[in-house]
Amino acid sequence: MSVWVTEEVMRWAVRFCSRRCPWQQHRFLLTSSIKDTSFPSQQLAQVCVSQKSQTSLSQSLISSVRFYSQDRSHSDGVEELSLPPEVQLDDSASELRTPFFDSLRRCGSPSDVLDLTRQYSPTVRQVSNSLTHMWSTTKKMSEEQRRYELQLMFEHPAFEELLQKALKTVGHMRNDDVTYSLLSMVNLGVSQHSRVVQTYLRVCQEKLNDFDEKSLSILASCLENMESSTNVDALKKGMRLVVEARLPGIKNVMTLQTMMRLLGKDAPQDLKRTLEKKALSMTDQFTLPNTQYMIFTMATMGFYSKPLMDLCSKKIAEDFHGIPFNRLYRVLQSYKELLYRNGDLLTGLSEYVASTLDVWTNKQVLLFLSIFEELAFCPDALMEAYAEKVISNPDVLALKDLSCVLKVFSSLNYDVRHQRQQFLDSLSHALSSYLPKMPAFTLLKAVYCLCLLGHFPSAPLEQLLHSSTLEQLEGSKFAKSRERMFQTVDLCLRLDRPPLPQPLTVPTSVMGDASSSSQTVNSRLSQGLQSLMGDEADTMLQEMVLVENSYLIDGVITKPLPNQTCRTEASSCAGVEGSPAESNQSLHADPVVFVPAFKF
Repeated sequence: MSVWVTEEVMRWAVRFCSRRCPWQQHRFLLTSSIKDTSFPSQQLAQVCVSQKSQTSLSQSLISSVRFYSQDRSHSDGVEELSLPPEVQLDDSASELRTPFFDSLRRCGSPSDVLDLTRQYSPTVRQVSNSLTHMWSTTKKMSEEQRRYELQLMFEHPAFEELLQKALKTVGHMRNDDVTYSLLSMVNLGVSQHSRVVQTYLRVCQEKLNDFDEKSLSILASCLENMESSTNVDALKKGMRLVVEARLPGIKNVMTLQTMMRLLGKDAPQDLKRTLEKKALSMTDQFTLPNTQYMIFTMATMGFYSKPLMDLCSKKIAEDFHGIPFNRLYRVLQSYKELLYRNGDLLTGLSEYVASTLDVWTNKQVLLFLSIFEELAFCPDALMEAYAEKVISNPDVLALKDLSCVLKVFSSLNYDVRHQRQQFLDSLSHALSSYLPKMPAFTLLKAVYCLCLLGHFPSAPLEQLLHSSTLEQLEGSKFAKSRERMFQTVDLCLRLDRPPLPQPLTVPTSVMGDASSSSQTVNSRLSQGLQSLMGDEADTMLQEMVLVENSYLIDGVITKPLPNQTCRTEASSCAGVEGSPAESNQSLHADPVVFVPAFKF
């Protein structure tokens, strides 16, 4: 009997020690102490990765652990994390078949889980799974329902008890249970300055070098959205060290992307290039979701890699059908952030959305059009298809939708070809229906866009130029933008001379003084024009020439005509002076329109 008891005791002792003392292995020393919460500027006390520190740490246990909470500092010697009598260690494989887990799977809300924890005395594993399941149930709820359920959760008396058990059992949890518990608590809204969250952050620091790819990935996802604090910042620095050391051994694409997001924009350029090489070596593993997340990840890092962007864009362009709207839109947003453009993908996406126009909501189509316009790309197929939809039913356009359509079509200067007049008339019809309740500045933007499209509906123009509307605009914001739009409307009216029921003019008082604008000479263009002129005689360069009080020409080169000498002599004999227009030829350098410097 005594032999059996001795073997049983030894078996449990080995199991307990293997879980209780993971820090006795060789590892990085990552310590962070906060002595007083009234000094938020206190920085990471020590990040030591020398071989000497690793060796000394492996020979002795950590003697002091300090935990940071919102109210006070917990630094009273060693924080004891021993298990309470009712919470026992258990075998995880057999535990999954217990009645507790069967009941847990049937819980549909955080309150249901908390009720269950009162019926049973949760083990170490069950504490972690309870928190994870509570968070999992809220992900499937609507925003309003989630808010209500979380309120019930915080008011539930068992919630505090569960957090207390989570605090006491954290030292005995498996690594992935620690990270899942931390992620769940943060996502459930537990204060990031609370003792329980800060304790879990400290335990993650202590166990960091024992984390596998899965645990590191979970922790990175958690830290990505956490507020900056001493323990969070220390853990992020430690994560960077671990990622650098383990990078060659990472074999999972999602893990690599999570690490890349964690490193963020502050990562050194050399490390970003190393990550790029690692990602390129794993491209044969890229699934369709991997390609999308890789583009999102590079945008998050602020890192541009043309080989990766090209490869991911090509794979995405091959299967638009398998990608939902939100991800397609995020891909285009990432293009904009990275100043990248892929003509094949943009053209293909335009044709795909145009061919499936009825599948998308009006809001989704307009968001596509807006992001295309921000990318300075004209989605010909989509714009033509949407124009036909507007012609068939212009009344479906809300005022906000109408403003978006006018902005996109005028900005991209798109011609609807054979249906141009029908399309413009449809827009005018929709605009007229909103005139009685339209804000003055919105009306100005709409008329401005229509003028750029070469269309001059009389009703909106008359309302815009009415004295009451002009008075409203005088006190509005964006004075420079307002003046520029009025100058353009005035220029279009004078140059196009549209047939209107009554002559309309824009008062000079609302146009400002364009000549007083602080426009500077484009030095690169100026040098190019001067080199183009060379040493030619009688050739003159004028820069920043203002025409019609609104149209700015960066450069005008005036040079004599080839037969100027003969005409001048003939004019002199006849006693008539040749006019400047007859004797000179002007070469205009049109205004330079600065668009994003896309990388190809």
